[in-house]
Amino acid sequence: MNTGAGTERWGPRRAASALFGRRARLRWVYLVLGGALLMPYWMLSTVAIGALNPDHGPVVQLLLYFAALGTSLPMAAVTALVPTVRGLEGAAARALCAPSRPEEIATGPGRSWAARRQTAAWYVLHLLFGGVVSGMTLAGTPFAVMLVISPLGGPSLGDLVRFWQDRGFPSWLPGPVTGLALMLLILSTSAGLGALLARWAPVLLGPTPEERVAAAERRATVLAQRNRLARELHDSVGHALSAVGIQASAAARVLRTDPDFAAEALQAIGETARAAVAELDAVLGLLREEDRADAEPAGPTLAGLDDLLRQLARTGLKVDAGLPPGLERLPGALSREAYRIVQEGLTNVLRHAGPTAPAGLRVALSAGRLEIELTNPLGPARPSRPGGGRGLRGIGERAAVLNGGCEAGPAEDGTTWRLAVWLPVGGTR
Repeated sequence: MNTGAGTERWGPRRAASALFGRRARLRWVYLVLGGALLMPYWMLSTVAIGALNPDHGPVVQLLLYFAALGTSLPMAAVTALVPTVRGLEGAAARALCAPSRPEEIATGPGRSWAARRQTAAWYVLHLLFGGVVSGMTLAGTPFAVMLVISPLGGPSLGDLVRFWQDRGFPSWLPGPVTGLALMLLILSTSAGLGALLARWAPVLLGPTPEERVAAAERRATVLAQRNRLARELHDSVGHALSAVGIQASAAARVLRTDPDFAAEALQAIGETARAAVAELDAVLGLLREEDRADAEPAGPTLAGLDDLLRQLARTGLKVDAGLPPGLERLPGALSREAYRIVQEGLTNVLRHAGPTAPAGLRVALSAGRLEIELTNPLGPARPSRPGGGRGLRGIGERAAVLNGGCEAGPAEDGTTWRLAVWLPVGGTR
């Protein structure tokens, strides 16, 4: 059974597709294009070495033609050092050469000398292979057709016919057989050289090592920006939604028994929603790149911790906070990231321990670094939320960006959950 599958895979159908299929036809067009590009260089070389002199014999003239081909290829290599040649050759190779990895072929100009040298090597191969296939196509195809139709009254084959007749072969055999063999040779040469170009295209027209490094750096920058936006959305909008959900539940429970508290909760929901919309607009501004690269990013800082604590108090969360003076004088980037860390830590208390669990917050400036500690009692396990688990990871990423660190887990007494973060002042990357 395996033998049959292999025969089908490499059988006549596969061979016919390799010679006559769409991919083979596209590669033939690409090779003929290379032959057309070779002609100006070849004509200039033949004029320079006098290959067109009719006084030369046929053998000498043929040798001069090959010499002209040898001198035309270095001229082509020099012109391929022009940066735009790489983009043109890359676009043509993608469309016609049918390479195995078209996404790796560059379509932009060659900005470095390494890229230009690779393009020059590719250009020489394209013109050389294209000249071979174009010459065989233009000269060999009419001759092969003449041989195939010779039994129908075409030109006499002279000595070749007599050679075959003397050996007992019918007179019609040499013409068609030789013509078909010649056509097969032309098709096989075109398919083989086209396949070689398709294999070498990602190597010679692909990115250089320096371009790969630059592309990796650009991807890392984009990924870092996406992670930053994800953290901002998670911490700002996620906090607001958690607070709104708890306040809405509390208002619904006491709507009939304590309408004043319900009205206060609804008012808090409105304030929280408006603040969330403002922060969401700031994050979307980063996404749309509306701000200048050197502009100071928007967002709350540690100076707004009192507002955050009042907002959480409306949900029922009691926070025993110890805040030192001078937080408003901290660097903007450090203060914003620290605020988000405190916000996410208190939101986690609200989500996982509940609004009735007391929380402790300590912020201190010591030995040139900002220290944040959040604690809350470990209570019974609460149901996990779908899509959760990103908060602590986001806190760790924010601390890493500032060359700081964090620890999270049960305290030594086993009854308290502790989150500790330390950030060097002025330590942003």
